[in-house]
Amino acid sequence: MGFIDEAKFYVKAGDGGNGCVSFRREKFVPKGGPNGGDGGHGGDVIIEATKRLSSLIDFRYKSHFLATRGAHGKGKNQHGKDGKDLIVYVPVGSVITDSETGALFADLVHDGMRFVAAKGGRGGKGNAHFATARHQTPRFSQKGEAGEDRWLCIELKLLADIGLIGLPNAGKSTLLARLSAATPKIASYPFTTLQPQLGVLYLEDFQPIVVADIPGLIAGAHQGAGLGHRFLRHIERAAVLVHVIDAAQDETTPLDHYRILQNELLCFQKALAERTRLVVLNKIDLLKERKKIKKLLSLFEQAGVATIAVSALTGEGIEPLKQKIAALVTETRANAEETDFPPNNNQEIIAAGPSVETKKV
Repeated sequence: MGFIDEAKFYVKAGDGGNGCVSFRREKFVPKGGPNGGDGGHGGDVIIEATKRLSSLIDFRYKSHFLATRGAHGKGKNQHGKDGKDLIVYVPVGSVITDSETGALFADLVHDGMRFVAAKGGRGGKGNAHFATARHQTPRFSQKGEAGEDRWLCIELKLLADIGLIGLPNAGKSTLLARLSAATPKIASYPFTTLQPQLGVLYLEDFQPIVVADIPGLIAGAHQGAGLGHRFLRHIERAAVLVHVIDAAQDETTPLDHYRILQNELLCFQKALAERTRLVVLNKIDLLKERKKIKKLLSLFEQAGVATIAVSALTGEGIEPLKQKIAALVTETRANAEETDFPPNNNQEIIAAGPSVETKKV
C-alpha cells in the first residue's frame, strides 16, 4: 500500500441525552414533586498525535468518526450517563484544517498533542429544574443539544531535521542508506523513490537526527511536474536542506542543478529557499580526474554555498558529512529555541475556530 499523506474525514460528536419528565409516586406522598433527571453530555471527538503512526493509511479504510451520545435522564433524579469520548489517532506532524474554509484547526507537532475536533452536545435538563412556587408540576423537560459535526482535511508533514532533495538519480537514497539504517529501494533509473523515506542518523555526543529523502524534483515541480511537488510539504519542517547533486557531470552542470532546485523551492515557498542548506556533491567516485572535485568545490564556494564532496557508494567523505550535518542541526536547533523557528517541536498547538479546544498532554 502506498504512502498516504492527505485525507478527508468526517467527525460527529455525540448528541446530549434528553431530560426526563417524572414525578414522585410514593404510597404516602400523593402529590410528589417533579424528579426528572438530566440527560448526559455527548462524547467529544478528539484528535491525538502519536509516534506509533507514520502514515494516514487508516483513513483510506475509515473516514467517518462518531462519538457516542449521552443517555437520557430517568426518574428519581437519575442523570443519564455521559457519552464516551472518541479519540482518533494521527501521526505526529499532522495538520488539521476545515475542508470547506481551509481554516487551520491544529498543527500537531508533539507526541500526545490533542485537540477537540467536535464537541459533544449538552444534556437536556429534567423537569425537576423547572419547578417553581407558582408552577409546581412542570410536565416538560429540555431536549439534549446536538453534537458538533464537520468535515476535516488532514495533511501529514514529516518531522525531520534534514531534508534530502535533488534531481532524479542524484543518489539520495544511497546517501540515506549511508547516513542511517534505512533501506530504501536503490536503482539506476529515475524516480526510483516514489514516496518519502525516513532514516535516523546516530552520532556520539549528538541527539539522533531524523533524515527525510524526498522523491526527485525536476524543473517545474512546484507546478505539478514529476513526483516531487506532491512531497515538497514534507521538507517544510526540516531544519536543514541538503541538496544532493550528481558531480559526475560537466563542471558547470552541477551548479545549474543547484539553481534548478533553489528555484523550485523559491516558487513553492520562499522560506524554504532561505532555509539553512548544504550542497553535497555526490558520485565523486565516477570522476576520473580528481582535480575536477576541487574545481567544483571552488565554483560553489564562489557562489557562496557551503559544499562537501562525497561518494555515497564507496563511503568516501561520509564521516565529514555526518559531522557537518550534526553541527548544522545543533546550531539550527539552538537558534530555533531562541527565535521560535518553525522546526521547533516545542511550539504550542495552533488552533482556529470558536468551538475548537486544544490541549497538550
